[in-house]
Amino acid sequence: MFVASKGRIVIIFFAAVMMADIAYLLVQRAHNTVRIQQDAAYDRVPDVALVKPTPAPPTVTLSLPGTISAWYEAPIYAQVSGYVKMWYRDYGAVVKKGDLLAEINTPRLDAEYAQAQADLKVAQTKYGLAAITATRWRAMGQSQAVSGQSVSVQNANEQSAKAELEAAEHKVAQYQAMIHFKSIEAPFDGVVIARNINVGDYVGAGSGSMNANGTASELFTVADTHAMRLFVSVPETFSSILQPGLVAKVSVPQFPNTVFEAKFLTIAKGFDPNTRTVITEFSIDNAGQKLWPGSFASVTLTAPARKGVYTIPTGALVFQEHGMQVATVNAQQITHYQNITVGRMSDAYTEVSAGLAPDDRIINNPPADLMEGGKVRPVEPAQGYLSTPNATAETKGDDDE
Repeated sequence: MFVASKGRIVIIFFAAVMMADIAYLLVQRAHNTVRIQQDAAYDRVPDVALVKPTPAPPTVTLSLPGTISAWYEAPIYAQVSGYVKMWYRDYGAVVKKGDLLAEINTPRLDAEYAQAQADLKVAQTKYGLAAITATRWRAMGQSQAVSGQSVSVQNANEQSAKAELEAAEHKVAQYQAMIHFKSIEAPFDGVVIARNINVGDYVGAGSGSMNANGTASELFTVADTHAMRLFVSVPETFSSILQPGLVAKVSVPQFPNTVFEAKFLTIAKGFDPNTRTVITEFSIDNAGQKLWPGSFASVTLTAPARKGVYTIPTGALVFQEHGMQVATVNAQQITHYQNITVGRMSDAYTEVSAGLAPDDRIINNPPADLMEGGKVRPVEPAQGYLSTPNATAETKGDDDE
């Protein structure tokens, strides 16, 4: 009896344990089902990081490369052919207008000039004889000693001789002008920045000196450097700041601690289709002659910015078939896609000129599957995820539906 009673107790114990285990599993399953439903409801609402529009800076600053050129720069070529007799001004020489830079020997031109002078004397003699003869025939014509036809012939001879004389005079004047070009003179006050000739070099009319390769180059280059011209290629998106009164800060490698001021002079009213830039010209006072033509310049442009412009992270932009948009979130954490007008863009920030208000809350890097009217959960981004200074820290809350 004792053994049978003990067996029943063991069976009852194992049955109770099984019942308890089954009850635990049922409770755990119910708890897991509720938790899964809660997690699913939570995950249906995406976590998003929010930013607010930041007013754009009151000024626009742009740094660009530029090239400094002389106020006037003249390459000087020979106008007569010959050989260099002597040059008198070297690199860096300060010259005045009309100063002699070089002389050219022109034996052929000298001979032609002498021939023209001799032809002029012949023409003068012929005209003198024709004039005297015509005068005599006109006198005889008045007394009917000769025919009128003969008088007309002599008058025509006189006019022909006069025309030949005038042609000879013009020919001599032409050679006199060419003889003047034997002397190479400075066209204006300035500095000699190039000398490409030596004594004995052959120079051709209109083509400069002939180098060893047979190509022509200018004899001298004279630059007027009392003021300098600065040329900058400004991108199309920044062309609106190019207006009279604009002042640029200029620095050059040879004077790293000196800043020069350049005043807006003019702008080419057309863009280069290859670079989408516009040539802008500034003037720089160079009374101290510090700046040299051909210098590379680093140019900083600062101008007032447009009012009512905001900046947002470029990652907040949404490209839709309706145009450029951003995803905004209202007080009920509901999403709305807002149309905006975009201005200048960079990798990090984008300017928005229309479509935003200062208090708008914008989703940065919105999910691709985020729909209009969808609910979101603003959260504070992890350190390093969002480094924009205009990010708003939203605390995490229970937004279970």
